[in-house]
Amino acid sequence: MNQTPAANRVCIGFFGKRNSGKSSLLNALTGQSIAVVSDVPGTTTDPVSKTMELLPIGPVVLVDTPGLDDVGDLGQLRIDKTYETMRKTDVAILVVDGREEVSREEVQLAKELSDRRIPFLLAVNKMEAEGKRESWEAFCSEKPHIYVSAAEKIGMDELKSELGALAQKERQDRPLVADLVQKGDLVILVTPIDEAAPKGRLILPQQQTIRELLEKGALTMVVQPGELEEALQMAVTKPKLVITDSQVFGKVNKLVPEDILLTSFSVLFARYKGVLWEAVEGAAVLDHLEDGDKILISEGCTHHRQCGDIGTEKLPKWILSYTGKKVEFAWSSGTEFPKALSGYRLVIHCGACMLNEKEMSYRSESARRQGTAMTNYGTAIAHMNGILERSIKLK
Repeated sequence: MNQTPAANRVCIGFFGKRNSGKSSLLNALTGQSIAVVSDVPGTTTDPVSKTMELLPIGPVVLVDTPGLDDVGDLGQLRIDKTYETMRKTDVAILVVDGREEVSREEVQLAKELSDRRIPFLLAVNKMEAEGKRESWEAFCSEKPHIYVSAAEKIGMDELKSELGALAQKERQDRPLVADLVQKGDLVILVTPIDEAAPKGRLILPQQQTIRELLEKGALTMVVQPGELEEALQMAVTKPKLVITDSQVFGKVNKLVPEDILLTSFSVLFARYKGVLWEAVEGAAVLDHLEDGDKILISEGCTHHRQCGDIGTEKLPKWILSYTGKKVEFAWSSGTEFPKALSGYRLVIHCGACMLNEKEMSYRSESARRQGTAMTNYGTAIAHMNGILERSIKLK
């Protein structure tokens, strides 16, 4: 993998009314024709994403969104997609047409971004024409703002600079694994290659973990479960840490001596996304399930499900065996995370390698607000194997 994963990029969302110039501003900012531009209101019908390097920020995801003043049933669906984009937005640009008066929708949008604690920059666009600067000055007075012209590419350098300042405050510095090891430490990674594994490559959590270990200067050994015992015997020095795929947690736990740290990729990602302790508390709900309780199994990506898929086959089987209860299961994947969660006793989420911290924070907070416990694959599996305490004792 040659590019920074989208989940590790600063997500910059362009929001505003139809025809305020969101798409034109995105194109002017990047110097590329990323979004379709037209004088017809509502040209952008779905969020349009572009990953790129944007100096002085670095790797970013830029997202153009439909206007929040769209109309009709179809327009409401577009508005819903725009609000869905807000869930993962690190920094927002609120684009307004400087030739018009401040509207109710723009006042509401600024409030919505503030309520969601999304830092935003107000871009008063189309200032190449005779604008209503005076009407905007009061609205802009207590907000970071800039006067720009996408058509004439006026203010683009200043816009990048202001965005860089906001993005720097939001940049995540939490390590995935680098703080757990020192240069020269031996780390063994257990990565099953089975029917569910992608053809010819490692999955993203494994790639990211290996990359960070290499940057730290740790020695890495990658094995399949059947090779672990031999690898432990062959190791000249005692491994500092063993990281395993969650689905073989129980087997790996029996092989790894107690004086070697043991965890899973999924547990590391819960820690990385800032939801580990909530996941630990959520896993305890597995001990209190009753017949008829509903469990939502949610994944942050979409993939072709094969025989032996962990989310649809293995997890439900393990849960039914562990609890002895007749619980019901439902599934979601990708961006389709349900708004209504109160009907579920528990949400079990994947490691969320494809979702950024903002999106995971939204999902976790949504569950908590509705009184639904939430855990993830790794913590749930570790709990059911009686090794959760060991898997989170990382130092």
